[in-house]
Amino acid sequence: MMAFLVICVLAYLIGSIPSSVWVGKIYKGIDVREHGSGNAGATNTFRVLGWKAGVVVVIMDFVKGFTVTVYISKLAIYLGGLPEYFTGENEVVMRIIVGIIAVIGHTLPIWAQFRGGKGMLTAGGMLYGVEPISITITILTFILVISTTRYASLASIVASIVYPIILVVMKFFLGYTINPLVLVIAIILCGFLIFKHKTNITRLLNGTETKVGSKSKTTT
Repeated sequence: MMAFLVICVLAYLIGSIPSSVWVGKIYKGIDVREHGSGNAGATNTFRVLGWKAGVVVVIMDFVKGFTVTVYISKLAIYLGGLPEYFTGENEVVMRIIVGIIAVIGHTLPIWAQFRGGKGMLTAGGMLYGVEPISITITILTFILVISTTRYASLASIVASIVYPIILVVMKFFLGYTINPLVLVIAIILCGFLIFKHKTNITRLLNGTETKVGSKSKTTT
């Protein structure tokens, strides 16, 4: 059990890496949380710093979730002493749990005064480590929406909705073996991420959401 507790702490610390804050300070010497929507995530980075910095943050946030799910979980197995319900076929349960902890770290980062992002990309990296096909399609959906509309928030919302739909199609119509827990997590994350984007949804409906590459106003 001690091995599992150790990797949970590591998962939180890795998830807490404030990618957008660090990139903003390195790229332009600013804290992105003081500009745009005030959120420390890739969406606001695209809005405030442009697509180059946004892509860097996307990669960093995605890799955080993937690293925790795949490699930190392997560390736990190497250390040994895991409960039986985290081994064998149930290993996916452990990987999802530590991945969720990484997402929590992203939203409440100890390295950035617990003011983090919305967690979509870190969750995407975590789920990619569990089932890559559906996440790849989801990423392509995100790229398609953001490239055609230039709304990073809309791309995030659409991708979060598309992901569980893809899993359902793969499991019940195409015959893929999808762990039911993955599907449940996908639905929960979809609801959570849409909730986290509620202010973006309001701005989208009001026509006041800032597009990627457009000049952004500083928050008060």
